[in-house]
Amino acid sequence: MISQVRGTLMHRELDRVEIMTAGGVAYECLIPLPVFESLPAIGDTLTLHTHLVVLEHGWNLYGFSHAHERAVFQKLLHAKGVGPALALGILSALTTDRVVRALQEKDVTTLMRVPRVGRKKAEQIILDLADKIDTVSLAPTTGTAPSPVGDDAVRALVALGYNQMEADRAVRAVVDSGAPRDVSALVRGALSRLTAK
Repeated sequence: MISQVRGTLMHRELDRVEIMTAGGVAYECLIPLPVFESLPAIGDTLTLHTHLVVLEHGWNLYGFSHAHERAVFQKLLHAKGVGPALALGILSALTTDRVVRALQEKDVTTLMRVPRVGRKKAEQIILDLADKIDTVSLAPTTGTAPSPVGDDAVRALVALGYNQMEADRAVRAVVDSGAPRDVSALVRGALSRLTAK
């Protein structure tokens, strides 16, 4: 089992990276979008927590910034009809913590925001994992945890056309800045951050 890869970042794309280890072996790791967004510059040192999937047509190594992300990925693989590609897609469309909360709260609507996940698929994932996801806690964070008000603000931004991940990130940034916590203030603050890009 290859549980971790550390080395020099040689190449990166939206869905994969190539890491050259000190031993002279380069590993290609498939990654979700949040990992891509947090990558260092080419030539810098990178450590990824990895999960190896062995298939008939080859081996694929999946890489994550934190062990918590890998644990959620591994849980998703236990749901009926969820393979590595879809599990990676779920973690690319939603933040890891939002996936955990959606499963714990049996939130079908949130899971349906993921491409290729319809109502039946979302319900099946929840059926298979809702009682098992408690073993994976929400990731520790230095920022303030999302609140029900924050969730309402994220939903409002998604309704305006922003994707789940960028909406969640913008709302969390506003909350962490100490801004007022009512929904309208969070939405306005998040919009100012999103439109400033």
